[in-house]
Amino acid sequence: MKKNVKLAVLALLIVPLTLVSFAFSQTDKAADIEIIKKTAPKIYIDCGLCDIEYIKTEITFVNYVRDRKEAQVHILITTQSTGSGGREYTLSFSGQNEFSGLDDTLKYFSNQTDTDDEIRKGLVKTIKMGLMTYVARKPISSRIAVSYAAESKPQAVVDSWKSWVFNFSLNGYFNGEKSYKYSSIGANVSANRDTPDMKIRLGLSANYNNNLYNYADESIESDQESYYFDGLVVKSIDEHWSVGGYLNMSSSTYENIRFNLSPAPAIEYNFFPYSQSTRRQLRILYKMGFNMVRYREETIYLKTKENLWKESLSLTLDVKEKWGTISASLSGSHYFHDFKKNKLYIFCVVQLNLFKGLNAFVIGSGSRIRDQLSLVKGEASLEEIILQRRQLETTYSYFLSFGLSYTFGSIFTNVVNPRFGSTGSGGVSIIIN
Repeated sequence: MKKNVKLAVLALLIVPLTLVSFAFSQTDKAADIEIIKKTAPKIYIDCGLCDIEYIKTEITFVNYVRDRKEAQVHILITTQSTGSGGREYTLSFSGQNEFSGLDDTLKYFSNQTDTDDEIRKGLVKTIKMGLMTYVARKPISSRIAVSYAAESKPQAVVDSWKSWVFNFSLNGYFNGEKSYKYSSIGANVSANRDTPDMKIRLGLSANYNNNLYNYADESIESDQESYYFDGLVVKSIDEHWSVGGYLNMSSSTYENIRFNLSPAPAIEYNFFPYSQSTRRQLRILYKMGFNMVRYREETIYLKTKENLWKESLSLTLDVKEKWGTISASLSGSHYFHDFKKNKLYIFCVVQLNLFKGLNAFVIGSGSRIRDQLSLVKGEASLEEIILQRRQLETTYSYFLSFGLSYTFGSIFTNVVNPRFGSTGSGGVSIIIN
């Protein structure tokens, strides 16, 4: 009996001690992990359309910082459309500070039918692979496990569509109140084909808009309709040269055009190789075309139809680097029958990371317009001006937007707290191109 009592007392002493020892060991492990985590690579993800909060929850073996200059690894993610309707993601890993000189570039391709969840999972997988170069040089690497999926036998890919991708869309928009109603209906059909040697874009669209205003006992209604066909064929010559041609057809009540046919051969030179197009482009494009135009009403030049020759030249710069983004275009065009009938257009977007925490952007465009050949003869009524029923004479147009932002405080952004909704990524995002 006494022996049993002693064993029971001993058990009562051992069990709590074991639990306490286990708790301390778990605490020590957690503390060890936190210590190791503090030495993990600090990364900055430069991607405007990525689900950053999802990336943080899936990749927890690094530290996220809010400013690129605090990072040891800068990940710049750029995209461009593929011929199948998907996107090509180029992930540029740039080592900074102690990782200076350790750079790498990986690519991820999404399909047109991929869901947002499938795309973000694919990006996370690619980011993980790219980070291994840097993680392997840190103590956190002892916590990383590498697995290998059994190799599957390659299968021949047969494309019965021969790289052609077709799309049809129908859209409608309606809003209103007691004194106002607006409706818009549109349809689009496209056929695209991309191969390394050839690029083809074919698109047909139709749009109808209606505005109705009620004031007292009076109703004012405005209708607009337009139809467009755009065709483009481009042949690749080498890493810098391309040749091709455009074919455009249109009809528009706003522009006073009953029918317009414009074929135009073109040639382009890119000062940077096309293989670098996601990061940098400097392209010069020359185009010369023929315009056969039939107007809805007599123009200010007393014309109901014209057959005209026209040429244009444009210079486009697109650069995306760690310090920011620049996208600018300068173009000019004129008609051969009268060189005074010309147009000059400039567009520019600049986003700069000036220094730690300070960012600035400028978006602007401007046009000098001297080629409005389709303007309707006669004065426009007040209703036509207010409701924008027809194009009005002008010699210029412009647009300007700018802003500054400054962020300071903790450099770390590891924590994700989704309560009461998200102010960052995640949720539903609808992008209309």
